[in-house]
Amino acid sequence: MEFDYPAEWTVKDRGAEATPGGVFLEVLTAAGKLLATLRTNVATGSECTQRIPYSVLDLVPVPALAQQGVTPHFIFELRLYPAEKDPLKANVMAYGISSAPKPSGPDACPIFHYFTWPPSGASFGGVYNPFDTSPGNEPNVDTPEAYMETSEYKDIRKMITSLRPAGQ
Repeated sequence: MEFDYPAEWTVKDRGAEATPGGVFLEVLTAAGKLLATLRTNVATGSECTQRIPYSVLDLVPVPALAQQGVTPHFIFELRLYPAEKDPLKANVMAYGISSAPKPSGPDACPIFHYFTWPPSGASFGGVYNPFDTSPGNEPNVDTPEAYMETSEYKDIRKMITSLRPAGQ
């Protein structure tokens, strides 16, 4: 697989920590902020033990990764845990590629960003933390809607949706 990313970002190979026969990469900003991880040869099954309120903030098909008639999609989504007192744990926001059916109705399972890729599955995505104050972050980006307008988010979306089989 291959993908495009801004020249100032770096890709760190963590292959020694990958599942057997798989790939594990991290994509980082020039300041070292983790933006996304790519893993292949991962198990994709999960059980929905709790349904919670959600929002889909962005959704884009990724046809280059279609498998067995299913086209995965890039999704940026939010889950709300109303009983949680810690704001970071109460509002979980993440972006990535998913082959799972798009959520519908008032609630959804926890975020599950995995897509079908031989021999089992893969993941490519990351988490948005509005409370992150690490160097290089754009100031005052405290809502997912505001974050979606930043160059960082636009570059992440472009990078993740560019994922494709090598040579295509």
